[in-house]
Amino acid sequence: MNLLFARLDRASWNKVHTAITIALGVGWLLDAFEVTIVNNVIGVFRDQWHLSNLQASWVLSIWFVGIMFGAYVFGYLADRFGRKRLFVVTLAMYGTFTFLTAFAWNYPSLMVLRLLTAIGVGAEYAAINAAISEFIPARHRGKTNATVMNFWSLGAILAALVTLFLINRLPPDVGWRAAFGFGALIALCAGLARRYIPESPRWLAAHGNLNEASAVVEQVEQGRFDSRARGNGRPRQAANTPDRATFWMQTRELIERYPWRLALGSLLDFSEAAGYYGLFAFLALFILPAVHVSTHFVPWFYLIGNVGALLGGVTVALLLDRAGRKLTVPIAYALAAAGVLLMAAATQTHDWRWVLAAFTLANLFATGSWISAYPTFSEIFPTHLRSTGIGLSVAVGRLGAFGAPLALTAVATHFGMMPALMLLASFWLIGALAMVPWYFRGVEGKGVPLEAMCR
Repeated sequence: MNLLFARLDRASWNKVHTAITIALGVGWLLDAFEVTIVNNVIGVFRDQWHLSNLQASWVLSIWFVGIMFGAYVFGYLADRFGRKRLFVVTLAMYGTFTFLTAFAWNYPSLMVLRLLTAIGVGAEYAAINAAISEFIPARHRGKTNATVMNFWSLGAILAALVTLFLINRLPPDVGWRAAFGFGALIALCAGLARRYIPESPRWLAAHGNLNEASAVVEQVEQGRFDSRARGNGRPRQAANTPDRATFWMQTRELIERYPWRLALGSLLDFSEAAGYYGLFAFLALFILPAVHVSTHFVPWFYLIGNVGALLGGVTVALLLDRAGRKLTVPIAYALAAAGVLLMAAATQTHDWRWVLAAFTLANLFATGSWISAYPTFSEIFPTHLRSTGIGLSVAVGRLGAFGAPLALTAVATHFGMMPALMLLASFWLIGALAMVPWYFRGVEGKGVPLEAMCR
């Protein structure tokens, strides 16, 4: 079996690797597109359906509830039924419900459809990151996983452009509906492409399907998609994997056998989710009004800031397989904390141009940090638990995304903006500190086969 995986790691980069990277990266693009679009049209929902501030905030918060549920539950399903089935089903789920969101007729219907859409996106987190880790040669694994997640910045940039040139030029009740329909169209195109991606050979081998795993490895080596060998066989019992392991059995095995790895994944994801979503929520609620940024300029503000994010993600993608995970990740998180302090200093000037420059730099560091984290904790779990481990780490992280805006708002209201920004910086330091014991005792994933990561 190890010889089979060694063939995967020796394979030259070819069109199969490129196609997998693009087809799976669209999932991150859609997540960013959805989140950014809703942030841009939340005021329209408030006016159209006469929502209170609490009701409007729940339009954003319900997304994290769905992500949490989808990542954890569908993470287990991806380990149980395969990566391919899940990353096709989850994209179909996202596309269907975001399309239906375009026809939401009132606040309750919007909330239900947002929740169901978010479950589909949360499921993507686990299935996509597991699949990328298992297909890509070890020497390219870090930068490819990071490249997939750089589609997030592309999605945010696309959402800003759609807001500027579509939503803002249509009647308020029509523009947001057209945007959700546009997202469904992208999902449809990506779903058609994903149909040709084979099942993960590592997942097949872990479930006893060695002949199918060998056929998929041959596809990858030859750089072709073969419809007769996509690896869709039913799982058979493998020697090291309990057949039909239940949801709770998977979770219990993670906690009992890999507690420190699960803790690392959970802390890294909690840190980045609290820091990243806290940054954007605090910017919109407190900083932009304080420096008098007009509503018409806000999309440009995010567009420029996400160009910085893309640069941060590309930089990290280059560093992961050169400097390694143990250096790249803690440095990126520490720089993200420093970026928040730069935002605090820029806010004190009351000049929106300094704030824009500081936000662009802060977003560069923030995006670089979370993009460095996902490849790191995606590769430290064994194949039969990988998707569940990723999903559980993401589920814990969404607690940070859910709670950080509330905590920052409370601190800013009672103590002022500067203490709140100090709290925001401390969120990022959680991830930096979590990497310290891993630096000394953990496994460095740079260029190391996945099978060697869990010995």
